[in-house]
Amino acid sequence: MDIQSLGRTGHLFTNWATTYSCQPELHFEPETEEQLKQILNTAQIKNKKVKVVGCGHSFSDLVCTTDYMISMKNFDRVISIDKEACKIKVQAGIEVKKLKDEILPQHGLAFSVLGSVSEVSLAGCICTGTHGTGGNYGVLSSYVLGLEIMTANGEIIECSKEKNQEVFLAACCSLGALGVIMSVTFQCEPAFHLHQSQYRDTLNNVLDNLDSHITSSDHFRFVWIPHTDHVVVYKANRISAPICRKDSWFWNYAVGCHMLQFCLLISAFFTSLLIYMNRLFSWLLFSKPKEIVDRGDRVFNLDCLFQQYVMEWAVPREKTAEVLLELKDWIETNQFPAHFPVEVRFVMADNIYLSPAYNMDSCYINILMFRPYNKYVPHETYWNAFQDIMLRAGGRPHWAKDHGVVADQFRKMYPKWTKFCEIAQKVDPHAMFRNPNLERVLGRN
Repeated sequence: MDIQSLGRTGHLFTNWATTYSCQPELHFEPETEEQLKQILNTAQIKNKKVKVVGCGHSFSDLVCTTDYMISMKNFDRVISIDKEACKIKVQAGIEVKKLKDEILPQHGLAFSVLGSVSEVSLAGCICTGTHGTGGNYGVLSSYVLGLEIMTANGEIIECSKEKNQEVFLAACCSLGALGVIMSVTFQCEPAFHLHQSQYRDTLNNVLDNLDSHITSSDHFRFVWIPHTDHVVVYKANRISAPICRKDSWFWNYAVGCHMLQFCLLISAFFTSLLIYMNRLFSWLLFSKPKEIVDRGDRVFNLDCLFQQYVMEWAVPREKTAEVLLELKDWIETNQFPAHFPVEVRFVMADNIYLSPAYNMDSCYINILMFRPYNKYVPHETYWNAFQDIMLRAGGRPHWAKDHGVVADQFRKMYPKWTKFCEIAQKVDPHAMFRNPNLERVLGRN
C-alpha cells in the first residue's frame, strides 16, 4: 500500500489548551500493526521524524512535529483481563475514560489512582508520568506491569519488571523517545467507592499539619487561592457505602463557566479586580464543607473548565511549605494577578528513570492562568518566578506541562539520565522519534 494513501496532508494539530499547534507533513491513523510498520519503514527511508500523539491534552509542545504524526486512536482494544489478579492488558491507544467508565466497571475493577483528566490515552499517561495524589500511591506508570514497544525498525520489544528491566524502567516514562507503545499490562484493584470530605482552612494551618493530613487519608490534596490565606482541603478514603453526592447549589456548569470566563476577561484589563474576584469565588465555591461518596474514578477526576496555561513541578515532600510560602510571598510582593487555584498533590517515590518522583516522595505543585475565551493572558513572569523557586528547591518539571528546562539541567536532576539516554540511543539509533521538544530536553544524538 502506498504511504500517501495511509497519510493525510493539511492536518492541523492543536492541543486541548490551544497553546501549541503544528502541521505535520503527513498525519496517520493506522489500523493494523502492518500499516504502522510500513509508516515507520517509509520514515526511515525518507529520513523523516515520527511523533506519536494521544488525545492532545499535554499543555506543552511535547508532540509537535512538521514531519510524520501518528495517532494510535484505532489501537484501543482490550486484549485480556485477569479479574482474579486484577490485571488488564490493552492496546496502548485506548482512552483512560473508556477504561474507567466502560471496561473496568464491567469486571468489578478500577484504577488505584488517576490524574485529573481521563480524556487521555493510556500510552500518553505512561510516557509523561501522569499522576494523581496519595502518600502511598505512585505515578500511573508505577502500576504498569509490562509493555510491548515497536521500535523504529518495526521490531517489537517486550519489557516488564522481570524481562528487559532496564528498557522497562526507561519506557515507563519515555516521552515517546523509544518507540511506539503497542500494548500495556496494567495492575488494577477491585472497584471501590471513596468518601471525600472538602473544607476550607488556612494555608499555614495545613502546612503546619501536613504530615498528619497525608497519612490520615488515602488521597489528600489541597488547593490554595492566591491573594488569600485560604486553602480548600480534600481528603478521600475507601469506604463500603453507597454513592451519595449532591451537586452544588451554585455551580451550574454552563452558567458558571461563562461567569468565570467573563470575570477573568474583565480582570485581564483591570488586574486589581482579580484579588477581589479570587476572594469572591473562594466564598461562592468553597465556603461550605462538603462530603460525597462516589466511585473512585469520579472523585479523582476534575473539570478543567476551559483553556489555560499550566506549569507543574514536583519537589521533595519536605520542601512543600518552603516553596509554597515563597511563591505566596512573590505573588503578593509583585502584586501579580495569579489565577486560582494553585493545586498541591502528593506522590510516592518510584524507580522509573525519568519519573519526576524518581527516588523522591514528592509534592506536585500546579499553577495555572486561565485563557478566557481563548484570550492571551500574560503569564511569563509568573512562570519564570515559579520555575526559579522550584529549581532552588531541587524540583523537577512535569513532562506534559510547560517548562523552560533543557538537557544540561535535566542531567543534574535525574540520577539515571545517562542510562536513559544510552537506552534511547540503542533502541532508536537514528533518533527517529525526536522532535524539537525532545531535542531541547534530551539533546541531539
